[in-house]
Amino acid sequence: MKEKGWISIVVAAAVLLAFGVAGPAFSEMKGMSMRGHGEGHGQRMEMGNMDKMGDMMDMCMQHADKMGLTDDQMLKMKPLHSEMQKKHARFKADLKIAKIELMDIMEVKDFDLEKANAAVKKISEIKTAHHLEMLPAMKEMRTILTDEQFKKMKKMMSMKMGEKKPAKKMMKKQ
Repeated sequence: MKEKGWISIVVAAAVLLAFGVAGPAFSEMKGMSMRGHGEGHGQRMEMGNMDKMGDMMDMCMQHADKMGLTDDQMLKMKPLHSEMQKKHARFKADLKIAKIELMDIMEVKDFDLEKANAAVKKISEIKTAHHLEMLPAMKEMRTILTDEQFKKMKKMMSMKMGEKKPAKKMMKKQ
């Protein structure tokens, strides 16, 4: 009986992590093409921040002149950007379906624990697969940019993310 209780606690914790942490971050994406869904806006591209790759790509495309991108670089980036948008759209759809499936399983009071565990694992696998799929695009994007352009892009990204931080700090102080 104790084992069943612990398993329920673990599943509940996994569900809270799956929905509690990912939910607010995914809500930022509504209506935005290729916006990231990880929290934390450091200089490094961490696993939770890998989808900021879309922000980086968007910024490069929108500010090509400020970054000094050549026509050749833009020609290389456009198909990469388009492919990333398609992959991200598939990811969002797959993730949403997996979350709906988990909610369906857990809708009843005495839900099937094995099915719930499998659904939580499926959500995790979808996220991991997406992150792994983004790595080659990130690598290719960085090879297109010169060192100076990459520095400019990182500076622009940190300034963009820095704009959002004061509002969060102010809300915490109130």
